[in-house]
Amino acid sequence: MPTSNSAKKRLRQNIVRRGRNRAARSVLKNEVRKVRDAVIAADTDAANVALRGAARSLDKATARGVIHRNAAARLKSRLSAAVKNSKGATPVKATKTKAKAKA
Repeated sequence: MPTSNSAKKRLRQNIVRRGRNRAARSVLKNEVRKVRDAVIAADTDAANVALRGAARSLDKATARGVIHRNAAARLKSRLSAAVKNSKGATPVKATKTKAKAKA
């Protein structure tokens, strides 16, 4: 535990900032998930709308220093490529599968 007053204040600030960053990352994950779900469902209109929202959230998080700018650019690029490739795809039923362990 910190003993000096400045270290105590720094700890309080870090706790508040950590909470803010966690909330921002949670929002990002939800936005990205919306895009991926729309791509899986082959709903191009919803995917395009979700992509715009995700790109906006990624840019805001980058500006606030929550994630690195290259990480945001990488995510935006991958999401836009997925939306572009899904335009001619057929709908796929979303299922969760467990990977089989190799013996």
